[in-house]
Amino acid sequence: MRRFNLFPMLSLALICFLVVPVPALSTENDFPLEEMQKQVEEASIPNPLWTGPATGAIAQKGKSVAIIAEDLRNGGILGVAQGVAEAAKILDWSLKIFDTTGTQEGRQEAIQKVLSGGFDGLALIGADAEALRPQLAPFSRQNIPIVGWHVGPKAGVMTNSPVSVNVSTDPQEVAKITAMAAVIQSQGKAGVVIFTDSNFEIAMSKANAMAEVIKACRQCSLLEIRDVAISDSHSLMAGITQDLLLKYGQDWTYALAINDIYFDYMVPELIKQGTNALNIRLLSAGDGSAAAFQRIFAQSFQVGTVAEPLNLHGWQLVDELNRLFAGEDVNGHVVPVHLVTPENVSFDGGQEFTFDPDNDYRQVYQRIWMP
Repeated sequence: MRRFNLFPMLSLALICFLVVPVPALSTENDFPLEEMQKQVEEASIPNPLWTGPATGAIAQKGKSVAIIAEDLRNGGILGVAQGVAEAAKILDWSLKIFDTTGTQEGRQEAIQKVLSGGFDGLALIGADAEALRPQLAPFSRQNIPIVGWHVGPKAGVMTNSPVSVNVSTDPQEVAKITAMAAVIQSQGKAGVVIFTDSNFEIAMSKANAMAEVIKACRQCSLLEIRDVAISDSHSLMAGITQDLLLKYGQDWTYALAINDIYFDYMVPELIKQGTNALNIRLLSAGDGSAAAFQRIFAQSFQVGTVAEPLNLHGWQLVDELNRLFAGEDVNGHVVPVHLVTPENVSFDGGQEFTFDPDNDYRQVYQRIWMP
């Protein structure tokens, strides 16, 4: 268990790897370059407008809420937990954070502590809701509402699940924009390796969506999809990067990943490789970590990340839980995707190495809760 005393941490990463078969191309995803260009430009607009709810439940104050965080060493999970803490303070909620450290034992221990702790509600951050279905079933029996962040392959309202809503950007759209950006930046000639983690359904869904876009680009090459577990990447990415450079040489021009974490340990090796790696560009369909923002600012290999508004997602979790406390349905709003590039990285919180939309979402939610 961890008390509410959050502080910035670096991301984790990967453990074992293998090559994943490339999925067959679906002809209905044969995007023309002009359409890709349009979608990439729309996703890159600074100061995106608020598209979320304007009405909802008034503040249900004084609740006791638990967070089960999959691993606070992951910058995305940490950022969302910080957003929950910020919003919960406005509603005078007490908050306790349980860090599973990404282990099965940690998950079991955290769930049991929350079940016996007399909490009114639970925010599940970064875990797989379906995999935890048996352990979460007692919450439903005790009428303890659960909301989640990145707990399933689809964003929005969840059905047939102990978790009421999956707060997230649309993983498919995130993946498509990431791959489209590579196609556009390379003028339709990208040589791509995709990094994913088959331990998570959402990660494989993203990887396959990126692969579809690259295969729809007639002069691009999908070299391979590499499966590397996120849990211990620091020990493997240097060697994997060396292997890929030897295998593909100058044909490898873009690395796409389901999370920025992979690049934390790839970039040092790319720097060591010198001229052998100068043509590599990195794009992530991930959270938009502080390290990713720093690389984009410095123009150090990474040229984009489809960053998630982590703090905003924390406020969304609190709003959805507040609706459930009030006996209302969840809203299920899905924030549009936003591509951070060297051209727009200075906007929307970028100077603080985060994507925090400049759309007054804090004021919007407070007007909902306290009209």
